[in-house]
Amino acid sequence: MTGPQTSSPERKARLEQMAWLDVGTRSTLVHGTIASVRDIWSHRELLGMLTRRELKARYKDSALGFMWSLARPLTQLLIYYVVVGKFLGAARSIDNFAIYIFAGLTIYTLFSEIVSTGTGAIIANAGLVKKVYLPREIFPLATIGSSLFNFMIQLGILLVVSVFAGTLQFGPNLLFGAAALVLVLVYAGALAILLSAYNVYLRDVAYLVDVIILLLMWASPIVYSWIFVKAAIPAWALEIYMNNPVTLAVLGFQEAFWTEASGGDTPGFLAGRMLIAGVIGLIFLLFAQRAFSKLQGNFAQEL
Repeated sequence: MTGPQTSSPERKARLEQMAWLDVGTRSTLVHGTIASVRDIWSHRELLGMLTRRELKARYKDSALGFMWSLARPLTQLLIYYVVVGKFLGAARSIDNFAIYIFAGLTIYTLFSEIVSTGTGAIIANAGLVKKVYLPREIFPLATIGSSLFNFMIQLGILLVVSVFAGTLQFGPNLLFGAAALVLVLVYAGALAILLSAYNVYLRDVAYLVDVIILLLMWASPIVYSWIFVKAAIPAWALEIYMNNPVTLAVLGFQEAFWTEASGGDTPGFLAGRMLIAGVIGLIFLLFAQRAFSKLQGNFAQEL
């Protein structure tokens, strides 16, 4: 009994000598954001470990492993190519229709995977959230890393197929693909951070996200041309459609891997639209992080 009683004052003295660590919500916009970024950076090794754990958990005890990441997009490609392209005749008006679809699916799958898995990231890691302090943003950010891994596999296949089909042109058009990737990472990352926080308080958010992801896919020119939309809706509605960042990302990827060699039409001011969307996306990302910071205080109690 004497051991614990004598050690307790020693522990108290050591705790009093330790520097105070403020883990509360930072209220100021600039300083709070900088502090949060520094906090995340200081836990970058943990972020890497969570990303690797996310990848291993997805395909644990699977014989094919990461090859399953190709199953859904390739199945979608086959269905859309046969049903929409052949049965409904879309392939007759769009050259290299398979490349056109796969380019759109590749970038859109990255967006949908980040948002859907990121939304449930806090709940999926409830045990860690309730037991230890760490920047909770790393949980949705870890899903970005694992989704990027799957994206790189699909991108590799797209590159190979585009080379064999003759649609890959090495030139400035490839910059549209890089810009599309940045757009997706910014907007999907912001949505994952923001929705993961709201999902803790309202579990219906995850189901709503599934519906929105489905709607966004069909609202993007993946299995049809944006020219069809231009001919079907008024000018003001077309502007709304064309300024959707997901639509711009899909068009950017198609511009990089399909348009130039297939005689496709490029929307006017596409580069400028993507640049403006990128700036707005960075502002949205900042807002999402600050909203997350304010909501994370009661995560442990809600979980």
